[in-house]
Amino acid sequence: MKQKEKNILEHAHEIIYERAEESARKYGPFSEGMEKVAQLSSIMCNKEISPEDCYKVLIALKLSRESYNKKYDNILDAISYMAAMYNHFKEDYDSTK
Repeated sequence: MKQKEKNILEHAHEIIYERAEESARKYGPFSEGMEKVAQLSSIMCNKEISPEDCYKVLIALKLSRESYNKKYDNILDAISYMAAMYNHFKEDYDSTK
């Protein structure tokens, strides 16, 4: 019997929550990396760029790529970046409920 395929949300959940430890060993925690990306981008652009801006740019990149080439990976990555952004700013999102 063929193994049931994961839907895209299950796959994104696996990437964000179940692979986090593995990724942290290789590159450090994702949210800390995004903080550093924001700091370096701010220096390079000579203006303030927030971690939230960086998440949004990555999401925009994936959606832009999707407009040229329909690929599962583009949507999966966009969803994963959205989930990572939510995790990073969870307190902010939860305070608006």
